[in-house]
Amino acid sequence: MKLLFLACLSPQTGNHTTAERIRSHIESAGHTCELRDAAEFQSPAEVAGLVSRNPPFEGALAIHLFRAGRLLLGIQVPFGIIFGGTDINEDVKVEHKRVVMEQVLLKARFAVAFTDKLKEEAELCLLSQSRKIYVQPQGIHTEVTEKFCWTEFLRSSGVSSEHVDELRVFLLVCGLRRVKDPLYLVEVFSEWHCKDPQNVLVIIGPKIEPVLTDEVEAVVQSIIHASVSPESRRTEHCHCSCRTAGVFLAQERSQQELHAAMKRCFAVLNSSVSEGMSAAILEAMDLGVPVLARDIPGNAAIVQHEFNGLLYSSPQEFVHQSQRLLSDHELRERVVRNGKLYVEEHHGLKQERETYQRLVGTLL
Repeated sequence: MKLLFLACLSPQTGNHTTAERIRSHIESAGHTCELRDAAEFQSPAEVAGLVSRNPPFEGALAIHLFRAGRLLLGIQVPFGIIFGGTDINEDVKVEHKRVVMEQVLLKARFAVAFTDKLKEEAELCLLSQSRKIYVQPQGIHTEVTEKFCWTEFLRSSGVSSEHVDELRVFLLVCGLRRVKDPLYLVEVFSEWHCKDPQNVLVIIGPKIEPVLTDEVEAVVQSIIHASVSPESRRTEHCHCSCRTAGVFLAQERSQQELHAAMKRCFAVLNSSVSEGMSAAILEAMDLGVPVLARDIPGNAAIVQHEFNGLLYSSPQEFVHQSQRLLSDHELRERVVRNGKLYVEEHHGLKQERETYQRLVGTLL
């Protein structure tokens, strides 16, 4: 079977990783799956023209009901849809988008939600199509490059210290998008850093939204972070602006390099306003790294507070939970151990592969 697969393919994003993984599952069953960036197309008519070319596509798949799914409304072959997260959590609040997404869901042969909560929200906000919505958590696979240098990674991000191993690096893994809210913790973290300079925050991810990227870069570059070393700050007056001190922006890396950085950091953070299912959270768990995530439905669906991670609902609570993670070694060991077990039990590749192969088979 020849399938067209549409998704938002910004480099080094969770969407891109998810799409590539699902494409691999489909092709391992003997199908041909052509993955294309939804941003390449302006209208359903363009996609319909592509699908009908000789040799024609026999089916289609898309991630995100609105951004990619709307482009399938003009095709004459069966298709399936995978909820992205922001479609159900955010786009559904905009009436004209909601109407389009209902049309996509009605026409789709099947739909996939990453969590039970996302399925419930879809059933609540869109025309009830519960019989065709399946729940399949994301499969997780991590791979760490052996060529990664932690010291060089920090130095290239602007972190300067003679005692890198003494730093507690909190890594916020996110694309620079409004929905990821990358500046949510900056002010409170900076205040904490000025009290305890060993704590630093590194933001890493692709630059997706230009205006927000400029804002983040302006905040991070508004101070020369390392003009005074952590050692001297204990004895000298700190001349930096505590509103932006201790926060750094790293260049995006390959998936293997990112996983290596995650494995070396003190904790991985999530500060999103909305999530479908954060791959970065699950990858951190798989790598044996503690997770501190903003308490939103998408995160609470996979992070059980004090069991396999920590949740916070305000910047101040983030600092409180981080301090607990620093002082309570038993808590840290417990969330790391349970996080690893949780991913192994609920996010294996085998079940994900079988689900997508079975669903794609219904398009025949």
